[in-house]
Amino acid sequence: MRVLVTGASGLLGGEVARLLVRQGHDVATFQRRPSGVDGATDFRGSVTDDDALREAVQGAEGVVHLAAKVSFTGRAEEFDEVNVEGTRRLLEAARAAKVRDVVFVSSPSVANSGAAIAGLGAEPADPEHAHGDYSRTKAEAELLALAADAPDFRVAAVRPHIVWGPGDTQLVERVLARASRKRLPLLDAGGALIDTTYVDNAAAAIAAALHRMDHVHGRALVVSNGEPRPVGELLAGICAAGGVPAPSWSVPGAVARVAGAVVEKLWTWSGRHEEPPMTRFLAEQLSTAHWFDQRETRELLNWTPSVSIDEGLARLAEHYRSRPAARG
Repeated sequence: MRVLVTGASGLLGGEVARLLVRQGHDVATFQRRPSGVDGATDFRGSVTDDDALREAVQGAEGVVHLAAKVSFTGRAEEFDEVNVEGTRRLLEAARAAKVRDVVFVSSPSVANSGAAIAGLGAEPADPEHAHGDYSRTKAEAELLALAADAPDFRVAAVRPHIVWGPGDTQLVERVLARASRKRLPLLDAGGALIDTTYVDNAAAAIAAALHRMDHVHGRALVVSNGEPRPVGELLAGICAAGGVPAPSWSVPGAVARVAGAVVEKLWTWSGRHEEPPMTRFLAEQLSTAHWFDQRETRELLNWTPSVSIDEGLARLAEHYRSRPAARG
């Protein structure tokens, strides 16, 4: 089929587009800068631009929507405009162009109010209780997307959990940069049990959702490797792969959550664009358990992860053997 992938200049979007090209689909991408995906047709633009969206979506049978504002801080209006209104515009353009299938790439944070998650499935998106503007607006956008599901316009939501891999600037490079400057603490000694998703696995699950729309449309599914690890162990593995010392000092999680909320507000108030050293959401992610039951996801998608956490860390180490890790 002809598939449009939005946000393909990012780590996960690029891998989804490359996988669909390898599977033989006619792939187009839509983002603000070149995607770098060989074999795909690039369309440049923003999801806030109706004309650009209409051009990109023409002729598409399927759409994978990853484009979003992803940040711990920023003005609420920016998140609303890109994540909520951008999704609304994309859905309208896709429906007008008679697109058949849409996979909305969401986040488990849409259903997380900050409490520990241990073995749950995809709970309903809850923008009212989601922490932070990113999670709130992704929750609103997911509800908007799933509400559009219809027999002739099938929509599914896939929530990959903490995606990482070589070239990742959202998690891996930040961990390495902060650890190299000894500014990355362990919260509660790094004991919280969390699951993550290697990028190849996340991309394969998203592609599977597009192919299995008969089984998954109208639903949200959480995707992960299904290998929960203590967060301290995972951070140590990333640091070893990047050749920097692992974090060795600990801060109480409750203290970090309070401090993160204060820092987040100060950053937003001051208009600073770089990511702050700590936010409430980040502190929650580092100090509370969050891992998910993957049985339903794997059955519905007819998918299982092909790259284990250990193999992913080995690939990350190989990546950094030829490329210097971030040192801040």
